[in-house]
Amino acid sequence: MTRILIVEDNEMNLDMLSRRLSRRGYEIITAMDGEKGIELAIVHLPDLILMDMSLPIIDGWEATQKVKAHQATSHIPIIALTAHVMESDRQKALIAGCDDYDTKPIEIERLLGKIAALLK
Repeated sequence: MTRILIVEDNEMNLDMLSRRLSRRGYEIITAMDGEKGIELAIVHLPDLILMDMSLPIIDGWEATQKVKAHQATSHIPIIALTAHVMESDRQKALIAGCDDYDTKPIEIERLLGKIAALLK
């Protein structure tokens, strides 16, 4: 089963994403801050990470850099999830190490397409 780590501090977003992805057959792991997200990525080695960029303790930008810098997790694709919609924000996410970028509010079909493309 494909395992996805969702790192999101908004409980409503986390619940919605978890339920929708679970219904589509994904195994879901969740973290509510960047520090826990890094820890769970190393322990569980998910197939993909959905990373909110505005997180407590360690923000998504730094968490992404740390995941990508760690030998065991550097290969894991990361999709940035953010309410920031400027092209500069997209570029910042890609520079931090994200493999793709999606904006909030989340459009589930669009996100599923991005997940499928990165899991190929």
